[in-house]
Amino acid sequence: MLAPKKGTREKIKLSKDQVNKSKKLLSYIKPYTLEFAFGWFLLLITTSIGLIFPLILGQLLGSGNAQASNMQDAIHLINTDNISTAAVALFILFGIQAVFSFLKIIVFNDFTERVMRDVRQDSFNRLINKPFSFFHNHTTGELTSRMTSDISQLNETLRFTLGEFFRSTVIVIGGVCFLAVISWKLSLIMLSTVPIMAIAAVVFGKYIKKLAKDAQTETAKSNSVVEEALMGITNVKAFTNEQFLSEKYRVLIENIRLLNLKSGRWRGLFVSFIVLSIFGSIVFVIWQGLLMTQGERPEISSGDFYSFILLTIMIAGSIGSLPEMYSNIQKSIGSTAHLMEIIDEPVEKEIYHGKLQPVINGAIQFKNVHFHYENRPEVTVLNNISFEVRQNQSFALVGSSGAGKSTIAALIQHFYSVNKGSILFGENNINNIDVNHLRRHIAYVPQEVLLFAGTIAENIRFGKTNASEAELIEAAKKANAWDFISSFPEGLNTTVGDRGIQLSGGQKQRIAIARAILKNPAILILDEATSALDSESEKLVQNALNNLMEGRTSIVIAHRLSTVKNADQIIVLDKGEIKEQGTHEDLMNIENGTYQKLIQLQELRS
Repeated sequence: MLAPKKGTREKIKLSKDQVNKSKKLLSYIKPYTLEFAFGWFLLLITTSIGLIFPLILGQLLGSGNAQASNMQDAIHLINTDNISTAAVALFILFGIQAVFSFLKIIVFNDFTERVMRDVRQDSFNRLINKPFSFFHNHTTGELTSRMTSDISQLNETLRFTLGEFFRSTVIVIGGVCFLAVISWKLSLIMLSTVPIMAIAAVVFGKYIKKLAKDAQTETAKSNSVVEEALMGITNVKAFTNEQFLSEKYRVLIENIRLLNLKSGRWRGLFVSFIVLSIFGSIVFVIWQGLLMTQGERPEISSGDFYSFILLTIMIAGSIGSLPEMYSNIQKSIGSTAHLMEIIDEPVEKEIYHGKLQPVINGAIQFKNVHFHYENRPEVTVLNNISFEVRQNQSFALVGSSGAGKSTIAALIQHFYSVNKGSILFGENNINNIDVNHLRRHIAYVPQEVLLFAGTIAENIRFGKTNASEAELIEAAKKANAWDFISSFPEGLNTTVGDRGIQLSGGQKQRIAIARAILKNPAILILDEATSALDSESEKLVQNALNNLMEGRTSIVIAHRLSTVKNADQIIVLDKGEIKEQGTHEDLMNIENGTYQKLIQLQELRS
């Protein structure tokens, strides 16, 4: 899987735009506001109880110790009656803490799962409804990463990090307030170490994040090698390049290891510094506090001193956890912003505003159509294309690679909008027709069939999702596919593997044809449907195609010109322009014509 493009992850600084985009997550939280608020209420209760505990325990340890001169004496002088009372109070406190903690986890878990379900569903719905131009600008790896790692990051933040960050912040702020009440002098001594740790956190943090970003870039490269190797495994094995790719991958993951080792050393140094600072400050505070409890007129009681120490340790632990949690929240904001960018980009329904649902009978007309792809405006793909396809006509597009044949097929399916000119279905402009209504009347059989990693039945049923088993069998028979399907022990329930890898090319083509037969379209588009097959498979597939083409408009794209000789009309394209048009006989009679030359060239090759 490809990782996101460089610079899209591990941002050191979050832009205002990213923060604003991440705020759109609130729209997913809004339906569950009461549950969310209740979770935060429970969190506040459990955090407050956590702050009360060291105060009660400190007073317990220091009870009856007005004349104690040191900590050991204080422990011996604890009043047993106070111990029993305080112990009961602590058990009650912990019982309440346990109940509220359980409820908090249950509420936050349920809330998070509801929100993440909605985010996942909406993200997927929006993603699969994007126009084709969107997929030209985003790699498959990037989009997959958004749907997996970014959502996982958001999930972790909502479920755990955000609440723990709040809890630690409340403990630090509330604890410092309690400390100031107990002894402002000790509080100032304790807080004097905070600026030092804050500066160190900034300095170390920036460098560690830079190393993490470099490691992420190398990880993206290594993921790219893995995805390309798996997608092109046939070529890898055919050219025996396993060792070459293995070495390429080894170099990349070694770079990742070295960067992560370096990052680990700096993190270790940083953590060691923080630990030294925190515990050093605790020891210093204990030393100063003990001095303040001694003398004829002590500045602080033993109970307050113990409470102070326990609170200080709790605050120190919370301060130590804040930087990592804050970093995770930053990552989550960045991930949410990137995810919202995908969700916010318009889907086809927001681009194509057609509402009409006319009868689609197969009549198509191109009028002076000009087209270029959005990301390559300087390259004209189609230039002033005009032709008319009659209902139930067999219509062929021929020409060299890059002539514009597949682009015409894409425009017929309204995958893109023309830059100039118009496309008509009957009397209706394609821009006025509901895009889903149009596509429901068109079936597409490509050269390289993509089957989904399920059963044969599931793949055929893609043409009609509510089809019965009898309909599947009938479609398979018409596609000349039933013989090989029925030969499998599991029949229609046979799994085809990833992208149909367990089936031959001819078998996959016939399943694709069965899928198209089941859809029963008014318009059929065949894009080089037999060019990659052997002679035996081609004959079976061609017979199936003849069954499929009967009684409907057929747009045939072909390099193998022998397959289009019987077409009612043939258009010869060259560099996005129509060079010749007519039947096979008409075109063969054009002296030194483009079609004639293509035929002669193929005859020489064969």
